[in-house]
Amino acid sequence: MSVSPALPSVSSVAPPTQAELLDFVRRTAADAELIDSLPLDPEGRTWVRLEGPGGSEAWLIGWPPGTGTGWHDHAESVGAFITAAGELKENSLAARLPADGWKTLELSDDVDRERRLPAGKGRSFGQHHVHEVLNESADAHAISVHAYYPPLPQIRRYSRTGQILRLEHVERPEDWQ
Repeated sequence: MSVSPALPSVSSVAPPTQAELLDFVRRTAADAELIDSLPLDPEGRTWVRLEGPGGSEAWLIGWPPGTGTGWHDHAESVGAFITAAGELKENSLAARLPADGWKTLELSDDVDRERRLPAGKGRSFGQHHVHEVLNESADAHAISVHAYYPPLPQIRRYSRTGQILRLEHVERPEDWQ
């Protein structure tokens, strides 16, 4: 009897879907011990990197009262996030923006969307999703769980005045890790 040598395995694991990322952030947000372990700063956001499913990037984020992200997108990554404690507000654009090659865009009047996300509420989103996330509370921290796939290659930051959206700068992982 002869034994053939083992062939190297080829990974056939599919990347996580938006639904799987949303399921992950929901399960993670339900872990009260983890949520309670996040150190909260009275002035600035705090975060801890988590192990996400299927090679995704995940974060547990603390939001002091009155803080937010500013307008941004996650480039080629899809993602999901959920509020684990407190309440967050998401302002987003219901418009597909060009991936590259622009600095200033005039938005149409009907692209703005607003979501209130109290504890236990979240959402998933596709590539190039432009949004800002805010903790509008005057006195309470919020905590959220986020997951992205592929791991964030960049975050594009925007400024907005009325219906004018301007690309201000691009951050790379080394800027936030």
